[in-house]
Amino acid sequence: IFTELDIIDRYIMPYEILEGFDKDNINRQCINSDKFMLANTHIRPFERAQFMRGTEDLFMDLAMEEPKIKKLLSKLHHFYLKELDMVTDTMVDGFSFMDDWGTQISLLINPQIWREIFKPMYKDYCDLAHSKNKYVFFHSDGFIEQIYPDLVEIGVDAINSQLFCMDIEKLVDLYGDKVAFWGEIDRQYILPFGTKEDVKNAVDRVSEAVIKKNKKRTGAFAQCEWNAFDPYENMITVFEHWDTK
Repeated sequence: IFTELDIIDRYIMPYEILEGFDKDNINRQCINSDKFMLANTHIRPFERAQFMRGTEDLFMDLAMEEPKIKKLLSKLHHFYLKELDMVTDTMVDGFSFMDDWGTQISLLINPQIWREIFKPMYKDYCDLAHSKNKYVFFHSDGFIEQIYPDLVEIGVDAINSQLFCMDIEKLVDLYGDKVAFWGEIDRQYILPFGTKEDVKNAVDRVSEAVIKKNKKRTGAFAQCEWNAFDPYENMITVFEHWDTK
């Protein structure tokens, strides 16, 4: 952790990590598959800055408009653009990136700070990917209704978010013809603690909102994230019930 901001001036990003990038291997996997090929990336500027600076200090730095934290984010951003340029030069269909932005009820930072600092970075990732005809997938935990329109505006194609923290029907009404909803069933309560009937009802809610009421049908990915301790039968029920739709 960078306990002193001056360390940022001396810090050199580990570009040597990217030297092991195996474009040929990725392309072979793409050629040998008839599936949609989605590449994961290291891109997570907000979270990485927390790991490097510490969460509380980073929040203070952002609120105080500390110039050196912007320098750190700039270093991260250039590293991520280099990585993304390599990924999008392969035959993959799209890439994913992430940052967890929400608490249970709100964003972790002022949305205006997000728009001033992080939105332009995200737009660069989207623009680079789209310039090479790749799809953009984004994940965030928590309540992120406030930045949904921004994510749509900059060109994110699919969003994986905790729909059950938010108003699912409202999100679909506003953005259902603009973005795909990338797989989510409530993993805080229903998947770990609910009955099979609860799981079916949750799938029905997403299906009803995203597929049946969304006439333009940007659609949903019939997936869900789960934890190792969640009941196996609940995971199976999610996919079996989606198969009935």
